[in-house]
Amino acid sequence: MKVAIVAQWGNERTAALADEIREQLVEAGVTVWIDAATAAELGVPGRDVDEFDAADLVVSIGGDGTFLFAAHGAGATPILGVNLGEVGFLNAVKPEDAVDAVMAEVTRFREDAELPTRSMPRLEARGEGWTLPPAVNEIVVQGSHRGHGGGASVDVSVDGSPYASGHADGVLIATPTGSTAYNLSEDGPLVHPGVSGLIVTEMAASDGMPPLVVDRDAAVSVSVSDTEEAVVVVDGRIRERIDPPAEVTVETADQPVLMAGPASDFFEALGKLE
Repeated sequence: MKVAIVAQWGNERTAALADEIREQLVEAGVTVWIDAATAAELGVPGRDVDEFDAADLVVSIGGDGTFLFAAHGAGATPILGVNLGEVGFLNAVKPEDAVDAVMAEVTRFREDAELPTRSMPRLEARGEGWTLPPAVNEIVVQGSHRGHGGGASVDVSVDGSPYASGHADGVLIATPTGSTAYNLSEDGPLVHPGVSGLIVTEMAASDGMPPLVVDRDAAVSVSVSDTEEAVVVVDGRIRERIDPPAEVTVETADQPVLMAGPASDFFEALGKLE
């Protein structure tokens, strides 16, 4: 079995826990990969996170941002999240339970040659001649900058039917999981992760329409004009600059995120936002 570990960078606590898990796995005869930055802190060989889709399990140690980073490299490999962040919508395992939780997954894999998982949808954005890596939380289409003198003229349609148009800083399309992240800060609705849908939220629109929840199989199109440059942002990490007028289509990606281990309590995590 191969287990890959991604830890929050520059954090002694996450690095120490990664090392503890690594030692237990090695003792159990498991092949262990460590992300390059954490490996450098520990003085052990490291590996690029983009290669972690070849592992049997990815362990994310940190906050939700670390989980998102791990997910972009994990592909179809299940992820187990250990929460050392403040809220932990994506990371259900407490640090003190981390070693036991990881070793339990190792035992399951050795017994069944696979892991029980839960799926979480990703989003994919595409335009003329390009497609971006899938997002776990959200995809944002916006002008080159926000605020006074920024933004763009946007037209939003769902499955070809017009929904909103006008000037806005941008448009955010989120998964239910991502509803608690950037979407929430833009006054979008909280949506339980068990709901099958996508959230469409205009950002600082001059004549805004209310946020909209559509079926997860819907195609949301955002046309951008009246600005020299626009950008598409995936989970706040990956950016694609586009030249308006341009249209960006966002749909549910074919490959969801697969999550191993215990599930987070959505309402308990919500309480930490107060």
